[in-house]
Amino acid sequence: MQATIANMSDPAMERLYNCTVRIFEHNITLLLKLNHSESITRFIKEALNNSSQPDILREALSNCIFRNQERPFDLPWWPKLCWSLLFGAILLIATGGNIIVMWIVLAHRRMRTVTNYFLVNLSVADLMMSLLNCAFNFIFLLNSNWPFGVVYCTINNFVAHVTVASSVFTLVVISFDRYMAIMHPLRHHMSRKRTVIILILIWGISSALAIPCLLYSTTSLRRYSNGTTRIACYLLWPDGGYLNSTREYCYNLLFLTVTYLIPMTVMAVCYTCMGLKLWGSQSIGELTHYQRESMRSKRKVVKMFIVVVIIFAVCWLPYQGFFIFVYHYRHYVEKSYIQHIYLGFYWLAMSNSMVNPLIYCWMNNRFRVYFELVICKCYCLTSRTNVRRHEAQELAGFQRSELVPCNSARFRSTSIKWRQSTAESQVQTFRMNTRTMCEKLQFKENVAII
Repeated sequence: MQATIANMSDPAMERLYNCTVRIFEHNITLLLKLNHSESITRFIKEALNNSSQPDILREALSNCIFRNQERPFDLPWWPKLCWSLLFGAILLIATGGNIIVMWIVLAHRRMRTVTNYFLVNLSVADLMMSLLNCAFNFIFLLNSNWPFGVVYCTINNFVAHVTVASSVFTLVVISFDRYMAIMHPLRHHMSRKRTVIILILIWGISSALAIPCLLYSTTSLRRYSNGTTRIACYLLWPDGGYLNSTREYCYNLLFLTVTYLIPMTVMAVCYTCMGLKLWGSQSIGELTHYQRESMRSKRKVVKMFIVVVIIFAVCWLPYQGFFIFVYHYRHYVEKSYIQHIYLGFYWLAMSNSMVNPLIYCWMNNRFRVYFELVICKCYCLTSRTNVRRHEAQELAGFQRSELVPCNSARFRSTSIKWRQSTAESQVQTFRMNTRTMCEKLQFKENVAII
């Protein structure tokens, strides 16, 4: 284990020294001559490199060091409840919104465009992130315990890296496709076959970037001085674990560069050129009605994707940069508030999965019509149930009213007829309003233009 302990306190140094003596018993004489942290670090590194079972010694040393520590991240019930509500809202909106986006594109022929196919791919990545990673990782972060086993630890880490890379690569392809359509419309031609090949390449490259998660994901048991034990899910690299591995630091830098810095630069250049073309250039002569509508449509689409890219950059920057920051300032990991900071950064990153469907509904007319149609269908289904329940209640009340003795038969007959006519008019009005709403949305669906 390549331990960096320059910023550790004296009790931590003493604990590291005692554990090193206990684990490497055959080198006690050599260890007693060491009097500073760099020498102990060098000794531990050389001992692990020369050992035939470095992983066992590394885990034994880690357990010895952490066994005398209090468990630092044990949240009270009310912060857990607040974080659970926040993450529950993300999961609900992201799952429902992305499923609706996939249904809109795949179930309607007029929506099956090249750009919308890429939006489906983006929704698939967001849906995988929400269902296969967010819920499980949130439980681990909230309780500092991984109860799902080593197999799903590997799957969880792999899915997290694959979906992030796939999302950003999809946004890059969309920006390049829009760039060609606006800057070089005569040369722009993206066939379905080429679209499928690009999607396969996106997922292939994303999976290649996540291969270390398949190789080095593992779990380990951590013991604390209060008698509790917790299971941790992390990447154990050949030269050490979290915050102690140079290889992991280089991998995080590579992942940040490939999936954030370079893509954001490319997309910024593409959308800047498109913006200058659509808003900055002056056309020669008077535009026709068709040209004005085409220009307006292109501007709407470019605006929508600019918002998508900006929100992606804002959501993922704190989370991506957190691992680089704590590698250089490791003493912050020992702070009691670090769990809330990390949960906040993770929530912001995961919220990107639910934001994209909301952006489509807000900034794209055709998507908005289909979203309203889904809501209308749900409303119509609910309204039919309510109508039937209302009719049953009125019928039950009508039957009960016949059993109530009254002094006047004429009064009983008038009361029954009045109640029956009132119920029928209310039901009829409710049905007419529902039918009118659905007919309006169906009309909007037929005339919607992007």
